[in-house]
Amino acid sequence: MTQTADKRPIMEMRHVSKRFDATQALEDVSLTLYPGEVHALIGENGAGKSTLIKIMTGVHRPDVGEILLDGKPVQIRNSQEAQAHGIAAIYQEPMVFPDLNVAENIFISHQDRGPIVQWGKAYRDAEAILAQLGVKLDVREAARGLTLAAQQAVEIARAISLKVRVLIMDEPTASLSAHEVTQLFKLVASLRSQGVAILFIGHRMEEVFRIGDRITVLRDGKWISSTPRAEVKTEQIIRDMVGRKIEDFFAKSATQRGPLLMSVRNLGKESIFRDVNFDVYAGEVLGFAGLIGARRTDVGLALFGVEPADTGEITFEGQPQKIVSPEQALQAGIAYVTEDRRNLGLTMTMPMVSNITLPTLSKYLTRLGLVKRAAETATAEAYRQKLDIRSPSVDVQVGKLSGGNQQKVVLSKWLNAQPKLLILDEPTRGIDVRTKAEVHHMVSDLAAQGLGIILISSDLPEVLAMSDRILVMREGRQMGIFDRKEATQEVVMTAAMGQHREDDSSRTPERPQ
Repeated sequence: MTQTADKRPIMEMRHVSKRFDATQALEDVSLTLYPGEVHALIGENGAGKSTLIKIMTGVHRPDVGEILLDGKPVQIRNSQEAQAHGIAAIYQEPMVFPDLNVAENIFISHQDRGPIVQWGKAYRDAEAILAQLGVKLDVREAARGLTLAAQQAVEIARAISLKVRVLIMDEPTASLSAHEVTQLFKLVASLRSQGVAILFIGHRMEEVFRIGDRITVLRDGKWISSTPRAEVKTEQIIRDMVGRKIEDFFAKSATQRGPLLMSVRNLGKESIFRDVNFDVYAGEVLGFAGLIGARRTDVGLALFGVEPADTGEITFEGQPQKIVSPEQALQAGIAYVTEDRRNLGLTMTMPMVSNITLPTLSKYLTRLGLVKRAAETATAEAYRQKLDIRSPSVDVQVGKLSGGNQQKVVLSKWLNAQPKLLILDEPTRGIDVRTKAEVHHMVSDLAAQGLGIILISSDLPEVLAMSDRILVMREGRQMGIFDRKEATQEVVMTAAMGQHREDDSSRTPERPQ
């Protein structure tokens, strides 16, 4: 491990806090980056990692706290100022210009090379920078022909050309093969040897321990721990990431599991996910857990026919189904509540009543095709009362409702279709604590009424508390299915990070007797 006791920090974040409306994204977070050190930053989705990065790069400004460079307080008000201070970031999706060549991409941010491009010098300088990294690329080649790993090398070279001192790497290995990850880590080692401070954000525990000198954990926007790699174990890191008492926030009533609703065998979509197997029963909540890039939503979209699967079998109520459209899914009795309610779940300029009846509009039409306004209003009013939607009337434009009430309208819309299986994708994202509790209560009641539910959520305590069984995914692969009694936070997070692989029995769930 790199020794830091005798080094002066390059960058310090001291007691930083940031709030967005009702959401406290960061609260009293401190972070110190030393030259020649790889500092790994980890945490669950929503832990505050992205907000911290955006403050470091000038996208956001902290509400409270200070940033120090070389021991002196600084203000970083935009990306240009971050660049001037030697702070750069690369992300899992490289930000290169595909129609420019390698050299042009490396020097795209330079304003100090004059109005007339000296191509010979540009190519020589680009080759020299790449040589520092031990990378061989044709600097005249267009970036669109490069692999992801090569594009990341170009981004790192661009940072070096700008005299980078702090390099932030946000999930840089998410789309890379094992060989490409090895190549990237060689570049990281080269930067470390040159005295660059590196902040490495990752979800893959084996990579964090492989590359990090120190490991810092954020949870719910707060600093939890910062420990030298040699002094910490995987179990402790996972415990720091998920150390919350879920029973204080969630409650699910016990339900009687009914007959088998859906069986899924070997479901796959090329380059997205594969070999997904599970059963869903009436009255059961099957949770889908995983980290960013796990492809849980893609499975949900396949089940609803938005992005149909390429391979595998779906059986619903004992009948084989080839679901290739949402209309077909609805006819079978499957409904899907999207994670993006504003863009995909609702028509924001239409009133609440029209949104609720939209999927089943044919039920409210006369023989002449006219809308039965009274029947439509009665349905919407019933859901307004039942779900306690805070709106003066069902004619209010949905876009004027709060986020929590909009979510209730989305739920009303699909419950009105009277599904037998309801897929809920991030149903409590972006809503307040009170409304979240109401949604949880509603999910529990629906299951008690015999509805089958698939709950896709990035909120691990939510999944653990509300699910009867939990299917864990990682990068498009099913890592295991756990019963409620065995599904602790540590067990699920360990599987989501690739530390556990399912056995044959969990890969193909046992059929009911």
